Formats: sequence, C-alpha cells, structure tokens
Amino acid sequence: MNIFYEEGGKFKAAAVIQKSDATYQAQTQHGKRAKIKAANVFAEFDGDMADFLERAQEEATQIDTDLLWESCGGDEFTAEHAAAEYFGAGYGKVQLAATLMALYAAPAYFYKKSKGVFKAAPADVLQQALAAIERKKQQEAQIAAWSQELQEGSLPEGVAAELKQILYAPDKQSPAYKAFTQAADALKTDAYGLARHTGGIASLPQYLYEGFAFAHFPNGTAAPQIPLPPLPELPLAAGISAFSIDDDDTTEVDDALSLQDLGDGRRRVGIHIAAPTLALAAGSDIEKLVAARQSTVYYPGGKITMLPDNWIAAFSLDEGHIRPAFSIYFDIGTDFQAAYAGSRIERVAIGCNLRIQSIEPLFNSETGTGAAEAAAGAFPHHADLAYLFTLAQELQKQRDRYEENTVKRYDYSVRLQEDGRVAVAKRERGSPIDTLVSEMMILANSTWAKMLDEHDLPAIFRVQSAGGRVRMSTRSEAHTGMNLSHYGWFTSPLRRACDYINQKQLQSLLQEGVAPRFGNKDSGLFAALGQFESAYAAYREFQDTMEHYWARVWLQQENVREITAVVLKDDLVRLNGLPLTARATGIPFEVAPKSVVKLAVSDIDPEQQSVALKYVSVVPNTIAASDTEDDAAAEAD
Repeated sequence: MNIFYEEGGKFKAAAVIQKSDATYQAQTQHGKRAKIKAANVFAEFDGDMADFLERAQEEATQIDTDLLWESCGGDEFTAEHAAAEYFGAGYGKVQLAATLMALYAAPAYFYKKSKGVFKAAPADVLQQALAAIERKKQQEAQIAAWSQELQEGSLPEGVAAELKQILYAPDKQSPAYKAFTQAADALKTDAYGLARHTGGIASLPQYLYEGFAFAHFPNGTAAPQIPLPPLPELPLAAGISAFSIDDDDTTEVDDALSLQDLGDGRRRVGIHIAAPTLALAAGSDIEKLVAARQSTVYYPGGKITMLPDNWIAAFSLDEGHIRPAFSIYFDIGTDFQAAYAGSRIERVAIGCNLRIQSIEPLFNSETGTGAAEAAAGAFPHHADLAYLFTLAQELQKQRDRYEENTVKRYDYSVRLQEDGRVAVAKRERGSPIDTLVSEMMILANSTWAKMLDEHDLPAIFRVQSAGGRVRMSTRSEAHTGMNLSHYGWFTSPLRRACDYINQKQLQSLLQEGVAPRFGNKDSGLFAALGQFESAYAAYREFQDTMEHYWARVWLQQENVREITAVVLKDDLVRLNGLPLTARATGIPFEVAPKSVVKLAVSDIDPEQQSVALKYVSVVPNTIAASDTEDDAAAEAD
C-alpha cells in the first residue's frame, strides 16, 4: 500500500511500512525511510507511485481553475467536496490528488484554511488578485526583455531613466534594477561594467563623480541662482588698493592684503576677507543652500561651488572692483611686532589679483624673494610681498614655529590638459608665497577667534591639545600644533560654511544692531559643526579618489616601470612625485616608516583603480621629511 501526502508545500508518494493512528512509517520513492504524520496524508493507493503522481499531475493541468472556483461555492470545503463537484461523485484517487494539486497551485482562487480544507476567494478580491498576477507576468516579461537588450549592449529607456538610482542607491524591487542585475549576472560583470557595456557610463571618472553628486548633491551640482538682497551702506577703506594671491584657476577670491606706510619704518598690514555674510540672512534660501552644500568641492578638472555664480561674482575680491569686506589691521613696528589696529566692515578697492603661477618663478626658495627685483618692481606688489614674507618669518619665530634649513617637501596635484593628457603639478610646501599668505591668514584667524571668545560668543573653533589630533569645537581652546591660544577659520567664507558661521558671529561685534547667528549652547551650532565635519571629510575623500585615478592614468601614460616611494606604515606607501598612496608587496618587516624605497610598477589599471607595486630596495641615505596632520599652510587655507 502507498500513500499520497503533502510535505513542505509539495506532493509526494511513499510506500507504507507500518501504520498507526497518528503516523505512517514509509519509504519514499528515493528509498529514504520517513515518518509521516497521518494528518498530512490525503489518500492511500495501490500501484506504481511514480505513475500515480504522473497521472495526477497530468489530470491537474487539465482542470479549469475558473470552473473549479465556481463549483466550490462561498463556504469552506474539503478537497473531496471539490473533487466531487468538479469530477462527479464517482471521482477516483487520481482525481482527488489532481484536485489537491490544482487547489494548491491557485492561491489567488483558493485560501487554505487547514490541511485539506479551503475557501474560495470572493469575486471582487479574486479579480484584484488576478489583475496583480497579470501585472506581475507583464513585469517579468519586461524584465526579461530589458535584460536581453542590456546583454546585447543597448540601454533601454526605462532602465536609463533609473540608471543613477540603480548604480548608487538601488531599489531592489524595481523592475529596472532586477533587469540590470539579471543582465550583469549573465555577463559575469558588475554594475559599473554593465553601465560601461551599454554606454550608460562613459568612464570611471564619470561614474565616481555621478555617484558622489548623487549622494551629496541630490538637487544637482549647479547652485541655483538666488537673488541678492540689498547690501548695507559701507564706508570705503581710504588709501587702500588691496591685492590677492591665488592659483590661476581660483574664481572664489576670499582674501586680499594691503600694506600702508606709516613712516619711521612702520607699516600697517590689512587683511581683507570677502563678506557674503552681509547678505546671508538667518533662515534664508541662501543660508539653507550653504547648510546643504557646506563647502566648495575640488577635483581634477573641475569644482562644485558652495555659492551660486551670481553670489560669487558679487562678493569675490576680483581685480578692478570695490567689494565689501571684513578687514583687520595690524601695525607692524621695526621689530616686526604686530599690534592690533582694529577690525571693521567696509568696502575695499581690489587693485590686483596676483596669480601664483606667474609670480612664483620670481619669488621662491631657490631664487629668493628678489629684494633687488622687488625694488625695481619685477611684478606688481613685489616689494610688498618681500616685506610680508619677512614679516611672516618673524611671526613664525614669535610663535616658536620657524624652522630654518628644513628638508623641502612638495605637494603634487593632477591637472587635465586640453589635449586629454594628464600633467602633474609640483608645489613646494612652505614656499615663500605659501608662508606669507598662511601667516597673514593665521594672524587674522587667531585674532578674530580670540575676539569671539573674549566676548563669550560661540563659534566653530579649531583646537588641538598637546599630542592630540586637531578637532573642531564650539568653545575656544588652545591649538598646540600652531602654538596659539585661540584659532578658528574665518578667511574662506565664499568656500566653507564654517567660515561663514564664524564671520556671522564676528559681524555681531562689528556692526551695530546685528545679533549673533548662534547663542551659547545653541543646538543648531552643534548640528552645523557636525554637518560641516561630515561633508568636509566626504569631499576630501572624493578629491583623493579622483586624484588617485588620474595619478594611475599618468603612470600608464608615462609608461612608468620604476618609482620611489615613502613607506607610511607596513605595506602602505606614498609615491614620490604623485598624489597617490597605494599598497606595495614584498616590503621587508625591518624597513622603517619614512624610509624611501624603490618599487617596480606593473599592471596599471585605472579602471579597476589598481596598480601593482613590488618592493625592489631601500634607497640608501634617504629619509622622508616629517609630515604633520595639520601644518600651518593647511590650517590657514
């Protein structure tokens, strides 16, 4: 004797070995001994098990589900009742098994109430369920069609419309995502590989950029053109023609300098900072934009500005314009002691935008600051820069941060040329230009930070305890790395939200009738600090990722097969002459950090963001200069 039973939603047959009221001891078709509950058994039968199941399945496929549903009525019913209604009272065990198979196969038509007991779905509910089933069938057909197109290298319109979502924040229930994943699996590639295959993404830089923009600029990278409100009437700084010092590609000129002769060898140094704060009202659309963007983003070949173009045009300290500015003045004696001479909000005439690439060949650590040339005026404000560099060195000495005859260190950046090739720009860290600019900004930043603290105004301060890391705080503390009692960022309000916030706090001290943007223990300031730190770190990571990509392209372009590098830790190295850190194999355990090593270069694959580096040897008698986490130039930027 055999039994027909259900197990785990599947119908099976087995030969009975022993039977009790509650269970059957049986042997399955595959020869396995099994204990089967009697409640799961629907019929006992004789004959071949495989033939029984085959005939029942064939009979089940012939059952008209709609007719079966109509014949079952609205009350609960058993499988036996359904078989009798459909096949007639003389139905056999094969028909009973077929009926059970049909009932189980149509859950939209029949609800299973208990073992062998069912209820027909109400007509209106059934119609909704059938419509859903039909939609699912059509959806599955669409997924299959899209998947086939993707595998053949085409990008269907429906998938293209969701491509960014698929690549960067997938909705795994989306038909487009399912088709994309199905095609990628079939081609044995990843999402990026399939996007490249179908033309949805042209290159890895585009993929990285769009992923970054999708996450951090959901409303688009182009800043909306927000109208400018009227500005307050401001006095004009008399007798001043300020100048700035920036890279060629700088469009957001935040800071400028001026120098006035006071006689008897004394000078007055003016540090002038762009003043978008004057038009940034609390809760306004422009402040919301600043809070959303937090900073300008830089990457090789482009940038995403924090402020809209019309705001940058209105407040950038551009040559030939008179711009509103937060100015701070210091009187410098013959001993180069800087005496604070006041801060004010005023209009400043910008006489010149000096570009580093033009003036540095005449003003650098190799040729000197050119005192003789300065007297002759080799470039505009040459003599002013020579004086300011001397002042900067004296200020470093006063802070006990002056280092003479230091080992030169360089920063490298990637530049994309018009012909499509990659160039690497080299810049001496702590060069005369960097030193004079950073020290002037440090002077302004530290003085204004002290002013806010003395007036018990919170801000976003930069602090560092002895031996600790630089961090941000809403209360001022010492910055031991720079040997300053107070420090904060005020000098880049066109490019950083924290500088805007600090400038807004400062405005309350310099302009009558203006309240601070944030009071003490204001939760909004704590939130703003966290948002800035998070965004700033993400933006820096993106910039590093893009630079690393183009650095690998440069290695490939120049067919570099050997290069030196500085060992940072274990197998992590920083390549000399490139903005690239990577892992190198084979570095002996005894090679200390900061050692310079020679590496063999192979298997450069920018698309896979990889390069194979293998240790060759230590470069004798060389050791890398110490790299601090936050040097003065970086802090003052």
